[in-house]
Amino acid sequence: MMKAISTPKERFSKIQDFPYQENYVDFEGMQMHYVDEGKGETILALHGEPTWSYLYRKFIPVLTPEYRFIAPDLIGFGKSDKIIGWKNYSLELHFNSLKNLIDKLDLHDITLVVQDWGGILGLSLLAEYPERFKQIIILNTFLPVGKPLKPFFKLWQSFARFHPSLPISYIIQKATHQHLSKEVLDAYKAPFPDRRYKGGAKAFPLIVPGKPTADGVKRIAKAREVLAKWKKPAFIMFSDKDQVLGGLEKFFYSLIPTSKEQQKIVIENAGHFLQEEKGEQIAMYIQKFMKGEMKI
Repeated sequence: MMKAISTPKERFSKIQDFPYQENYVDFEGMQMHYVDEGKGETILALHGEPTWSYLYRKFIPVLTPEYRFIAPDLIGFGKSDKIIGWKNYSLELHFNSLKNLIDKLDLHDITLVVQDWGGILGLSLLAEYPERFKQIIILNTFLPVGKPLKPFFKLWQSFARFHPSLPISYIIQKATHQHLSKEVLDAYKAPFPDRRYKGGAKAFPLIVPGKPTADGVKRIAKAREVLAKWKKPAFIMFSDKDQVLGGLEKFFYSLIPTSKEQQKIVIENAGHFLQEEKGEQIAMYIQKFMKGEMKI
């Protein structure tokens, strides 16, 4: 039986720039945290590895005057419960937890914002329940279907597998173009008091499918199939300094027919965690996109 633990509340008490109310849904006996601010059309924003809803804090003041902004913490991250043992995490577990969230909140006509693992999970969710989603905004992410992984990524997998306690703030800073303050890095580190809490962060690199028979390939392949026929609006924004997934915007532009209808935007001078570095700018583009002002 899986055992889950909760990060002590005091770990988050010193974070000054994330004053948002805590909300929780139950998932298989665990508590999944989410931010839910504003009213109006629903924006659902999904984070990736090894971040949490704090990554989207700069979006909230820009978008909540007109929209409802929801950002969950995936199980194993942020203020959500952490399962002990990385082998207990899977794409299916995360998929089911997100399905549980949109069911319990009864979300429809969703504008989906995804980045990193949030893209793998969110676009898989969209593929399974396309009627729930109105449009998509894709930030730095990918949809791997089991092709051999690049040497750089294999090194990242080895680092995650064999490091005794993943250095969260080091990982965040390494994949960020600009220098981040100690306060910000401490906020990203806050959910993980020690190695017992890091199973989810350790798991994500290791469960990226590197062969066609790997778990999750069918869901991700279906996401590609659905996106190839997507007729609703799609907006793609990648950053120019991402050493992890830089250049993969070309894949999404070629895959999604409606992405060609939108003005092509590159977020300059930002790394992999572009929401951290250029959050307000990206949120303003999202606002324009949702109002239909980003046509070519």
